[in-house]
Amino acid sequence: MTTPTIKRNPWSWIPTLYFAEGLPYVAVMTIAVIMYKRLGLSNTEIALYTSWLYLPWTIKPLWSPFVDLVKTKRSWIIAMQGFIAAGFAGIAFFIPTAHYVQFTLAFFWLLAFSSATHDIAADGFYMLGLNNKEQSFFVGIRNTFYRLANIFGQGILVMLAGWLETSQGNIPLAWSITFYLLTGLFLALTLYHRFILPHPDSDVKRPGLTAGKLLEDFLLTFVTFFKKKHLGLMFFFLLTYRLGESQLAKIASPFLLDHADKGGLELSTATVGMIYGTIGVIALLLGGIISGFLVSRDGFKKWILPMALAINLPDILYVWMAAATPNNPILISTCVAIEQLGYGFGFTAYMLYLIYIAEGEHKTAHYAIGTGFMALGMMLPGMPAGWIQEHLGYTNFFIWVCICTIPGIIASLMIRNRLDDSFGKSNKFT
Repeated sequence: MTTPTIKRNPWSWIPTLYFAEGLPYVAVMTIAVIMYKRLGLSNTEIALYTSWLYLPWTIKPLWSPFVDLVKTKRSWIIAMQGFIAAGFAGIAFFIPTAHYVQFTLAFFWLLAFSSATHDIAADGFYMLGLNNKEQSFFVGIRNTFYRLANIFGQGILVMLAGWLETSQGNIPLAWSITFYLLTGLFLALTLYHRFILPHPDSDVKRPGLTAGKLLEDFLLTFVTFFKKKHLGLMFFFLLTYRLGESQLAKIASPFLLDHADKGGLELSTATVGMIYGTIGVIALLLGGIISGFLVSRDGFKKWILPMALAINLPDILYVWMAAATPNNPILISTCVAIEQLGYGFGFTAYMLYLIYIAEGEHKTAHYAIGTGFMALGMMLPGMPAGWIQEHLGYTNFFIWVCICTIPGIIASLMIRNRLDDSFGKSNKFT
């Protein structure tokens, strides 16, 4: 295989490409939850509507092969970024209207499908636009800028919306302005990448690929995936490891924002942006870095159970916050930071297990199918989370979340016994 001709320095496009990949995801998954809460929707509605938005990431393996069949990866990236900009514009336009729920959700769906397709194209383009050595070097860079998009979205943008709420005295207008700014940013990214993204020699439609052949290969990858050993245990882990977190994620921000008479902590939008979107994301990043080092030193088998405990046990801090309703932002920030640190540390186990089960023929396709089940494991439990919370109250809901962490811990114990001692261990430590 010939090395693709690189016409642009990777530093000129990798940071912006992965920032562009992360921003719409965080807008759909986190910013939407906070926005709808501030616009007056109930927790039941918020959890149900926003959990459905996971669907494009759940089923993206179904259409990912067609990204190979039609056009180039570069063309898909530019087109999807344009659609993402249109999605942000539609949301911004309809927020101040009477039927904002229906219309903004429609544009969030456009945003979600465009973002999921952009993920497929961007990750494929990364492998085509760089040689093997460059891919290894830039993997940390791309992940860093993807996480910076999380900080920008959950932190800076939410703080901006909170400041606009206060200064304008108009909550819908504040969020509309915020999404118009996102529209402008994505239009700029689309134009930038239109001119800056390289044209790798290998970024062409696959020769001789027909729809029939594509369908045949696609069905083969699914059949082989469902022929893997210990299939029941595999799905038990994939669907329960984040069972508690999937529900907590939908209610954490509404809990911080909700009025005291409803059991919430009644923080301002800007404060939530700082605590959950900035301090929390930094703690999450730190947890991921620590876990990556420990696994590379000792192997996955040694750390899978501590990771399962780390992602689940800190959820009890939300039980305490709901019962004690502290009004000290520093104390609340500390609790959120500990929970997110544990989440970042424990989530590494999920990603490593996806790599583990994808080993063998059709590795890339099987990994994509695994990520689809990962999204399904977040979508299905998240949908009724708001209804459960409104019936139980915040304290009992968070107790319920803690109970839901038990199956994931049990699954981790069962998986641990089947792992190779050396899996995940770096050669530097052997």
